[in-house]
Amino acid sequence: MVPRNAGFILWLTGMSGAGKSTLSRALRAHLEPLRSVEVMDGDEVRTWLTRGLGFSREDREENVRRIGHVARLLARHGVGVIVAAISPYRSSRAEVRQLATEAGLAFVEVYIQAPLDALIARDVKGLYKKALAGELQNFTGVSDPYEAPESPEVIVRSAEEPVEVGLERVLAALQSRGLLASRAA
Repeated sequence: MVPRNAGFILWLTGMSGAGKSTLSRALRAHLEPLRSVEVMDGDEVRTWLTRGLGFSREDREENVRRIGHVARLLARHGVGVIVAAISPYRSSRAEVRQLATEAGLAFVEVYIQAPLDALIARDVKGLYKKALAGELQNFTGVSDPYEAPESPEVIVRSAEEPVEVGLERVLAALQSRGLLASRAA
């Protein structure tokens, strides 16, 4: 049995439209009956926690630091924290991982991967088209870099597989780390 107070940080990273929010909602629905869970969605965080930050590299890194700090506070108190944020730079994600690890907290990075054409097709706001046309500056993956994780614990290919496959893969990663009781238990 997993200790009730075993908090963790599940960090979902990927470009805009990759499926981070969709997977985080599926994870929340599955985990909430089992344990205390919080989702920190990038769009909501920008509204409530990091309002005023822009999209320069420095501001994006500060955004990730703030998310990481709140995630650590929650996880330290036994919450399973699901972060769904683009977090485009490896260095920022590595910093958040290091601070979580130093605090004795489990950190699981999930890379939600999708090719640019799939992201453009999913983009109801037309942001990719604007960025590709040069009308929108500092757009991750177009005019600003997205540094894909080099060795995430989980990779979800959202353009090729249904959300249920990614959900199962993430749950298996949590189970293998003792953060979620196995279904056979």
